[in-house]
Amino acid sequence: MRGFRTKTGRQVQLEGDNLRYAAIVALGLSRVDIGAQRQILAGGTAADLAIIVATRAELCADTGAMALAAWAAAEAANMHAARLLYRLECQLASGARLTTVDCAWMVLAALAARYLADTSELAKSAARHLFEVQGPHGLFSETIPASDAGHGTTPVGSFDDQVYSIQALARLHAAHGDEAALAAAQKCADRICRLQGRDGQWWWHYDVRSGQVIEGRPVYSVYQHAMAPMALLDLQEAGGVPRWGAIVKGLEWLERHPGVDEPLVSDQQAVIWRKVYRREPTGLVRAFSTAAVPLMSCLHLPRLAVDLAPYQVDYECRPYELGWLLYAWLSGGEAAWPRGVENILTNVE
Repeated sequence: MRGFRTKTGRQVQLEGDNLRYAAIVALGLSRVDIGAQRQILAGGTAADLAIIVATRAELCADTGAMALAAWAAAEAANMHAARLLYRLECQLASGARLTTVDCAWMVLAALAARYLADTSELAKSAARHLFEVQGPHGLFSETIPASDAGHGTTPVGSFDDQVYSIQALARLHAAHGDEAALAAAQKCADRICRLQGRDGQWWWHYDVRSGQVIEGRPVYSVYQHAMAPMALLDLQEAGGVPRWGAIVKGLEWLERHPGVDEPLVSDQQAVIWRKVYRREPTGLVRAFSTAAVPLMSCLHLPRLAVDLAPYQVDYECRPYELGWLLYAWLSGGEAAWPRGVENILTNVE
């Protein structure tokens, strides 16, 4: 969904079709009541959507889509997507280049399907790949093996790599009692929380080797309202340290987001706009910052990418963002919420 201005105000239009997004929407909608599901899905249910996605995923070559589809099939439709899980096992065994996010989703798909079949080997095999790319400060590189990261000699990891790895390893510990997985997830969570911006921002790219932020902006709204809470709450439920202070601070950024005046939460359109960003040639700041990290570390210089001011709001909202929002906040019990979180969520809604 993209917003555009007209004489009567900001309007929205629908754009595109994405199998990954559809799987995430199925996961999110599986957490609301059937009546709401049917209203949103034109009479269908989250289970129906998950089955459609799994069927379509069998014909695609997108590893991430296959993993998400298998996860949604198991969790939203109680369906064992055997062909998808087999293809994921073959992908792991092939030794082909993989992304960290795809591997994390493989772990999550295998764990979701464990009640339907024995998927323990897939979960553990995919998790071993995650361990391989965790740096000394707890951050995960974006590709497996890390040497394929594509940014010179400096392995880079995005916030997505950190979030899904934390979630996958936390759930692996919860399911199989894997203490190494819990420790790895906790170490990563400790680092991203330590690096969180003073106004609650969750930053975009990290230098895995030095443990520093190398590209802060854009600041994505989905990081703030859904993905960080989702991972940190999963970690807490698995026995990790509660991170409510960081979660609440991230949520509060949705209201404050210093640097731009326009609101991110649109009551009129019932969306949360995608991000706050600046104008720049694609990848320029990341490339410069990656090369400059060693010098900045030695001379104690400020991180350029974090300190550049944002420019404007990106008036776009993708379905997965709202899917993860539902999934993050409706997967656990409200009894564990600290005082004040309910008010923040109400304002966001």
